[in-house]
Amino acid sequence: NTPGNDLRFQTERLESTRNFTNKIWNASRFTIMNLQDYDNTFIPQNFALADRWIRSRFNRAAQEVTRNMERYDLGEAARVLYEFLWDDLCDWYIELIKPRLYGKESDESRKTAQYVLANTLRQTLELLHPFMPFITEEIWQLLPHQGDTIILTSWFGGDEKEIDGQAERWMGTIMETIRAIRNLRSEMNVAPGKKAEAVLNPQSGEMLEILHAG
Repeated sequence: NTPGNDLRFQTERLESTRNFTNKIWNASRFTIMNLQDYDNTFIPQNFALADRWIRSRFNRAAQEVTRNMERYDLGEAARVLYEFLWDDLCDWYIELIKPRLYGKESDESRKTAQYVLANTLRQTLELLHPFMPFITEEIWQLLPHQGDTIILTSWFGGDEKEIDGQAERWMGTIMETIRAIRNLRSEMNVAPGKKAEAVLNPQSGEMLEILHAG
């Protein structure tokens, strides 16, 4: 809630938060299932565009959450985490890396996806812990981590070196392209499970490079 305002109790708010909790559980269960052979000693050398994008988005979110926490704007801090976890991490990044996690690319690509997903989810749970202490502790214990409990981890306020404006711009273009294709499929009544040929006409050399990178 915004500071200084009263909040009317509404069942719909509880239902919305329940759905968010289910989203966290489902994303975490998927992550844990795909970390059975996780290698703690592996240090990625080559990050894919989606990896750089999610790390940049996470670090921006961490910076914004920290700023809001420092000025006691708890509602805005919670909103930033909600939108990052639901939209960026769950709806986009996890979907984008599924082929890599399922071994459809190189072993290095799979391990890199595991590394980025595990660390990004863990750090997101650490930022979410003040708002949802029980579910975050439970899941954190099941992820690769250091220390005995989430409550003793250091607060992460974001790393400016991981902010990647180019990755965010390029992924924005790819996401817009995916949305356009989805809209066309819907307009043409193409069944969700049916493959359809799509012809892309990039208007610049950079656009072509972006589409190849995606």
